[in-house]
Amino acid sequence: MKPAIKSAIVAIILASLYALILRLLFGISRWNEVFEVMSTTFLFLLPTVIGALVVYLSKPESAKSWAYRIFAPWMPVFIFLFITLMLHIEGWACWIMLLPVFLVATSIGGVIGGYLKSRKAKNEKLQVSILLLLPFFVSPIEHFIGSVQQEYEAVTFIDIAAPVEKIWPNVTAVREIPENLDTGNLNRILGFPRPVKAELNHNGVGAYRKAIFTNGLVFHETVTHYDHNKKMNFTIKAYPHEIPSTTLDEHVIIGGKYFDVLTGEYSIEPLPNGKNRLHLRSKFKMKTTFNFYASLWAKWIMEDIQNNILRVQKFRSEQM
Repeated sequence: MKPAIKSAIVAIILASLYALILRLLFGISRWNEVFEVMSTTFLFLLPTVIGALVVYLSKPESAKSWAYRIFAPWMPVFIFLFITLMLHIEGWACWIMLLPVFLVATSIGGVIGGYLKSRKAKNEKLQVSILLLLPFFVSPIEHFIGSVQQEYEAVTFIDIAAPVEKIWPNVTAVREIPENLDTGNLNRILGFPRPVKAELNHNGVGAYRKAIFTNGLVFHETVTHYDHNKKMNFTIKAYPHEIPSTTLDEHVIIGGKYFDVLTGEYSIEPLPNGKNRLHLRSKFKMKTTFNFYASLWAKWIMEDIQNNILRVQKFRSEQM
């Protein structure tokens, strides 16, 4: 085996082990006040360090190649992905959301590692030690700064060729949705629960609406504004203790530490062409140190759920 290939394999294995060790350490609950998986340190800094290590620990002739700097760091990411999935340390949904950031960050790290390697510094052991320990120094600082709670909105609508009298009953209460009407593609890929039905005990302010999803997920909704055939507002509450541990990953559980759905609103807008536009809005909150990224996924997921339900309501309203 060529020395360059042997060196690359060793570097990739060491980087993979480093990633796995950090994941296990950051996952220890008693250390959550200092080290946590749901952090900018883990999401952005860890893969950057992994990428830098792979290139820095490789032979100089390999490190000179830009293709090597960019793509070789991806190998420990995929190894890390495989191991954490096999050991049930991470869920598939989390990895789908993590993977784009990890690949970009490891490539950036690879470029940094290549630069450090090209400098031919005498204190290589010190530089490697600093790289390895960097997440342990940055994470406490991140936790000292703290996470920020922010509210976001998912806005969706659909045009329906039916009168409001046919649309509204499908809005207030949703009959059981068979799998063939389920078009929530993103949530299906992520393995999230799909909507089953919604029950309303009566029409009017104060009414209780129960939105039921598969795998034991239930949204408890209370109507706060009711304008018959026009508009309905409601609060939304999901209780984490009601959701089976196998339904959602702990990092994306609804009503948990990082993500919660707050309110919903249905409204019908008459259109000049005789159709009616059914709007569905929801508000949700995020509390992480990387809301700028997490909120994008949360919004896509919420919009996918809402569009799925709206398509069912359109189909049923036009078929009645």
